[in-house]
Amino acid sequence: MKKIKKIKIKLNGKVKTINKNSKLSNIIKNFKIPLKKVAIELNHEIVDKKNLNNVNIKKNDEIEIVHFIGGG
Repeated sequence: MKKIKKIKIKLNGKVKTINKNSKLSNIIKNFKIPLKKVAIELNHEIVDKKNLNNVNIKKNDEIEIVHFIGGG
C-alpha cells in the first residue's frame, strides 16, 4: 500500500497538514469555503478563481482567504 505524503501549509495563519500534490481547488473544497464570497491569496498574491485547478500547493505555502462582508 502506497503511503500518501503530507506537507504543512499555513491557512489563514494556522498550520494545516494536507496531502502532498494537492491543488488549491481541493483545499477550498475540503475546508468548505464559499468561493463566491471570498478572495484567495497564495504567498501574498491574489489567485484568479478560474485557475484554482491549476495551482499546486507546495510545502510551507501561505494561503489567506478573505471573506467579503456587506455593509455601508
